[in-house]
Amino acid sequence: MQAVFFDMDGLLVDSERVWLRIETGVMARLGAEWTPEHQVHLVGGSMERTVGYMLSVSGADVPPETVRAWMVDGMVAELSAGVEVMPGASELLDALRAEGVPVGLVTSSLKDIADAVLKSVGRDRFDVVVTADDVTRTKPDPEPYLTAARLLGVEPVRCVVLEDSPNGVAAATAAGCAVVAVPSLLPVEPAPGRLVVSSLTEVGVSDLRDLLPS
Repeated sequence: MQAVFFDMDGLLVDSERVWLRIETGVMARLGAEWTPEHQVHLVGGSMERTVGYMLSVSGADVPPETVRAWMVDGMVAELSAGVEVMPGASELLDALRAEGVPVGLVTSSLKDIADAVLKSVGRDRFDVVVTADDVTRTKPDPEPYLTAARLLGVEPVRCVVLEDSPNGVAAATAAGCAVVAVPSLLPVEPAPGRLVVSSLTEVGVSDLRDLLPS
């Protein structure tokens, strides 16, 4: 096992509820309502997709860059005040570091949002961080995970990805990585090279190694 890559929202930290609050507030400014069902459409997607969807649903005549700024400013303000790490994530991260396994954070969120999360979690706990600002195509495209592997000089087929969304799982699988899925808002089905669990408390370093081809 040459590296392990953590997704951020919904996998490393409990930020989906924060996204829902910010999205609801932005939609109110656009004169429309927002529901958890709307949020489900955007899990694991990019900011551009989120903004486009919100403008489509609301029908508001507001520049996309304005809505984007509302979203980013709101998320950074809330996350900078602190964010809860998901059960088992910190323990698994520490266990990997103790064994000398390189660890990366790979997220579809923008760098400003990731930086706000890392203030709580610790930037020095990751050997590499890849955000939406670092790639041309975000998840479900494999580019984010291929980029992280390239930066660490490792082979994707010798890496394990921890994800919570179908978009993220698709990106990791397309990159050739093994996957541990902890579904949050949308279900993820088991598959070869993929372990589906209800919490990272169920996963140890040996379980990650067992997913890789011998």
